[in-house]
Amino acid sequence: MKKIALFTLAVFFGLTCVQAQGDFKAGIHAGLPIGDAGDLSTFAIAVELGYLFDVSDEFQAGPTLGYSHSFGDEIDTGFGTIDVDDVQFLPIAAAGRFSVSDEFSLGADLGYALGISDGNDGGFYYAPRAAYSITEMMDIVLAYRGVALDGGSWDIISLGLEFDIN
Repeated sequence: MKKIALFTLAVFFGLTCVQAQGDFKAGIHAGLPIGDAGDLSTFAIAVELGYLFDVSDEFQAGPTLGYSHSFGDEIDTGFGTIDVDDVQFLPIAAAGRFSVSDEFSLGADLGYALGISDGNDGGFYYAPRAAYSITEMMDIVLAYRGVALDGGSWDIISLGLEFDIN
């Protein structure tokens, strides 16, 4: 199932990039797991690649694909320690970005995060975000990345850089 989803997304990216004008975006982010995720992991990294179409002068939308890796913690139980496995997700989402000004934008990614690590089924993915343009080609991005899971959620606050790679 995961291979089919990846193949479908790759074909979609290829076809949309050939047929329309837009911007390729690539980002790298460091994150702090919070809530349920903060109890089981210490640090997270995320990378993403997206293609955003100009819908209007102030709004862009398009597909995005990412990878999120949370590093497992060592938990002291009082009887010994337990090493928690790392947790990985592959978010596949639709992205929307609204330019508030030339330097500042707000947006959100909504979709599904495939669980990659063992015992991780994935879930609904949501990522509201705010970005500030440092240069024409680079933004600083603050995001709240969440995956709704059965019986809980996996949430990360991240800070990173996003690059316009056209």
